[in-house]
Amino acid sequence: QKVFPADQHSAVAIAGAAGPAIQMVRIFQLQLEYYEKIEGRPLSLEGKGNQLSEMLRGNLPAAMQGMAVVPIFAGYDVARGAGRLFQFDVTGGRYEEHDYATSGSGSLHAGTVVKLGFRDDLSEHEALTLATRALWHAADEDSATGGPDPLRGIFPILTSVTADGYRQLSHEEASEVF
Repeated sequence: QKVFPADQHSAVAIAGAAGPAIQMVRIFQLQLEYYEKIEGRPLSLEGKGNQLSEMLRGNLPAAMQGMAVVPIFAGYDVARGAGRLFQFDVTGGRYEEHDYATSGSGSLHAGTVVKLGFRDDLSEHEALTLATRALWHAADEDSATGGPDPLRGIFPILTSVTADGYRQLSHEEASEVF
C-alpha cells in the first residue's frame, strides 16, 4: 500500500524507504486526529502540509543514511473549496503543485505520461485512468516501481479525495480502471 488517508479530506502517497514512510504516515494520522480532538476542528490543509514537512525534516539524518521518505500530500481544502497538492523533498521542503505530481524511482516515466495526458477538465474516472496508465508505464520501465498484475488479479490501490472526502476504490473498481 502506497496511498493512505491522512484524515477525512486528505491523503498521503509514499515513496522511498517503506518502513520509515509507513511509520511517518501513522504518526501523521495520529497528530491530525489529536489536533482535531484538542482544538475541536481539523487543522487547515496548509497546516497539515507544514506538519508533514516538519516530520520530513526530522527524518533527515535517516535520509542521509539511505532511508529517505518522499511523500506526496493531497487534499480537499474545505476553506478554499478546492483540491490542493503538495510535493516534498528529503529535507522537508514543501512545494505546492497545481496540476499533478509524481514521486519515487519511476516518477520520471510516470510524470511524462501524466504530462502528455493531463487536462484541467479531467473527470474523476479520466484522472484515475491517466494515473493507472502512468503507473503501468513506470512499472514497465523501472523494476522498483510496483504495477498491476492482471494475470493474478493484483492491482495498486486507487484513491480519490474530493469535497465528499477520502475514498479508496474497491478491488473490483480498481480492476475495471486498470
